[in-house]
Amino acid sequence: MVYLVTVQFLNLNTIFLNPLFSYFLASGVPASDIETITNAFSFTKITKGNFFAEEGKTSKYLAFITKGFFQYYYLKDGKELTTYVTGENTFLASVASFYRQQPCKEYVRALIDSELWQIHYTDLAKLKVENEAFKSFYINAVEQVMVGIDESRSNLLIMTAEERYERLLKEEPGLLQQIPLQYLASILGVTPRHLSRIRNNI
Repeated sequence: MVYLVTVQFLNLNTIFLNPLFSYFLASGVPASDIETITNAFSFTKITKGNFFAEEGKTSKYLAFITKGFFQYYYLKDGKELTTYVTGENTFLASVASFYRQQPCKEYVRALIDSELWQIHYTDLAKLKVENEAFKSFYINAVEQVMVGIDESRSNLLIMTAEERYERLLKEEPGLLQQIPLQYLASILGVTPRHLSRIRNNI
């Protein structure tokens, strides 16, 4: 009942059109603060194969993925070295570049057509100072991003390519049909030819 009384004073567009509302609410952010927070975010789309962050360019945004799948990778001697992949209902950032406001050393690429709600670095810095609820949420969100990156990178080192493919098949079966073969092979750390053998054996 408290939730319903609070919500009636908020902008209905915030509630029904902005998926961040339900995410922040589920994360424990008071409803009275959510409209202020979500108004600092803007909606954008990134088509398959385009970049959220690029080597040599400073990353200006932190984003929440409402649709899509992204690959973090480095280029070494012309070869892609994938370090992390992430999808819907997670936050997206080239972490070191965004927080230090220095040029990226990695690429962050959309593997399928994607939709994001993003916040500019300066707006985020202001919101952290002015809104205590967002500051608490933000600290927790950053911790989750770092844990996710650490787990993903550990899996790349510990799990075999077959195990990583089976995990994707179990957790994200629909995405396997959308991600181009060469990108999927890079995510798994194998050649496209090796990936074809894995698929045939499973």
